[in-house]
Amino acid sequence: MLTRVVFNQKGGVGKSSITVNLAAISAKHFKTLVIDLDPQANSTQYLLGEAATYAADKPVLEPNIENFYDDVLGGNQPKGLIGNAIGSLLKSRAKGLDSFIYPTAFPQLDVLPASPKLGSLEHALESKHKIYKLRDAIISLAGQYDRIYIDTPPAFNFFTLSALIAADRVLIPFDCDVFSKRALQTLIENVIETQDDHNDRLEIEGIVVNQFQAQAKLPREVVQQLKDEGLPVLNHMLPPSVLMKESHLKNLPLVHLAPEHKLTLAYQALFREIESL
Repeated sequence: MLTRVVFNQKGGVGKSSITVNLAAISAKHFKTLVIDLDPQANSTQYLLGEAATYAADKPVLEPNIENFYDDVLGGNQPKGLIGNAIGSLLKSRAKGLDSFIYPTAFPQLDVLPASPKLGSLEHALESKHKIYKLRDAIISLAGQYDRIYIDTPPAFNFFTLSALIAADRVLIPFDCDVFSKRALQTLIENVIETQDDHNDRLEIEGIVVNQFQAQAKLPREVVQQLKDEGLPVLNHMLPPSVLMKESHLKNLPLVHLAPEHKLTLAYQALFREIESL
């Protein structure tokens, strides 16, 4: 089992699109799970469609990642007799991550949905030192999945750190923006610190260049600067396309929507590249 986390603390770089589309291609070859830790729930809605779309007059899809962490905190324990509380605790401890997972419409592809209220648990999880619980829960899935992709919030917080601790590899989306380039150093420092303090098997798999306009001078210059600095830029870059918006609208990953489109082929080439590393 191989776990990848897709992480960039800058928003708007295509993190969820990259997570879902690589996972959808992965599911053509491997039993694959997407874990959505981003409260915006873009990956969840991309894969589950209307069922996972929440609004003021529509409840959030449950169970979800918030319910998993609520169980980690013992949130469902009764406050009555000690014996009942202990029994409930033991039952809760036996509840695996698979209790919160949904199948998608696509063969071999499952998702653990996000929650817009996940952030409300962050302080309690930090204060009770639950940073390794996601890693332990993912380890318990060994044998059920071959590949796991984790979508993260656009911030370096408890949930992002949990994902980095649980992962084998990190993919860093990058959109050829000057501000993205400036943020890369801090991002990579955070990953290295996580390697040193929590997860020595964690590797930076590479920087995924998204929205790459090969004919424009600035994107080419920015990418060359990254390479000159010795950063691990992946060879296969993702071009811009209006097809991505259609893919989001129809809740269909590119490999199912338009398998022969140039953007889909770019994703497939990227997938082959990371699988060969």
